[in-house]
Amino acid sequence: MSTLIDVNPDAQTVSSPHQPPPADETTAAQPSRIITIEEIQKLLPHRYPFLLVDRIIDYVPGKSAVGIKNVTVNEPHFQGHFPHRPIMPGVLIIEAMAQVGGIVLSNLPDVDEGLCMLAGIDKARFRRPVVPGDQLRIAVELLTIKRRRFGKMQARAEVDGRLVTEAELMFSIAD
Repeated sequence: MSTLIDVNPDAQTVSSPHQPPPADETTAAQPSRIITIEEIQKLLPHRYPFLLVDRIIDYVPGKSAVGIKNVTVNEPHFQGHFPHRPIMPGVLIIEAMAQVGGIVLSNLPDVDEGLCMLAGIDKARFRRPVVPGDQLRIAVELLTIKRRRFGKMQARAEVDGRLVTEAELMFSIAD
């Protein structure tokens, strides 16, 4: 079980992703939480060079997450895509979005345990290239869950506030 860190400096407790945080009588909104790279590695099976999320900067259990991917020229795909004009492959942007979605899906208390896998991609659009030095900000929102094993999410990736990629992603939980 992982632990999420409260960004709110006044918070008195640290909460587990399977237990909702204590109710706050002053506001209905939950405080933002971050998930560090060490916690991401506990939640996702991916490792270098395929772990494509550096941090979750905003997490609302059961609803959404916002992740960060720092794009660097040292990543292996830039050796061949393309040597004189490095561009992050679109499939890796989709994969980064799916990994943020996997964190949302894997932390739902009423979803079966197992490996979260990308099962489908709809309405994918690539608006701008992503290059070394960019920071991808990936926002994923849970749309539906079916039979505790399938999920659908809306995902958007931005660089400097400008949309670079968007898609609807479908997930399944494999045994």
